[in-house]
Amino acid sequence: MTVIRIGHVLTLAAAAVLATGCSSLERELEREIDPARTATAESAEPVPASTTPRTVPTTAPSEPAAPAAACPTSGVRVTPGPVQGAMGLRAMTVTLTNCGTRPYELNGYPSVRVLDEERDPYDIEVLEGTDAIHMAGPAPDPAPLTLKPGETARSGLSWRMMSPDTSTTYLEITPAPGERPQTMETLDGPLDLTDSGRLGTTPWQKSD
Repeated sequence: MTVIRIGHVLTLAAAAVLATGCSSLERELEREIDPARTATAESAEPVPASTTPRTVPTTAPSEPAAPAAACPTSGVRVTPGPVQGAMGLRAMTVTLTNCGTRPYELNGYPSVRVLDEERDPYDIEVLEGTDAIHMAGPAPDPAPLTLKPGETARSGLSWRMMSPDTSTTYLEITPAPGERPQTMETLDGPLDLTDSGRLGTTPWQKSD
């Protein structure tokens, strides 16, 4: 008959418990001695990499800008503005832009002709000034000016309404004596000017 002493059994059990719980006990002691270092060590667990594929954002190519209108050989471009009207008076601003690479000099009034839809001229009296156009008021005096590249000047056209059924569709404007005329279509459709009408003009003035 084999006799097992209870004291010996307890000793072996205690040894087993100490063996299995040693690492836990050591971690507990380290946590009490230096909690900051222990927390850092425990938080530095490897994080499994995400298996979701990353989407790289892409930027859609911008649309190409519309090409600008070609600059005439004179280095200036003339464009008409919208027609303003009240109580039978009509007014339009014509803009001259120095689209060239050199300064452009102006002094005086533009030369204007009013054309029909076939580009044939109307018999219209073009005046330097606007005093003779009822309610238009006086025009400023002409003065020499120089436009640097990119700068603009304006001239005002005034007339009295004559007929809403006219086919005045084009304006032919010569910026200065000796320059080539530029023909442009009016923005608001036919102008209400006919033969025997009068058109007042203001001298070129530099835009603000």
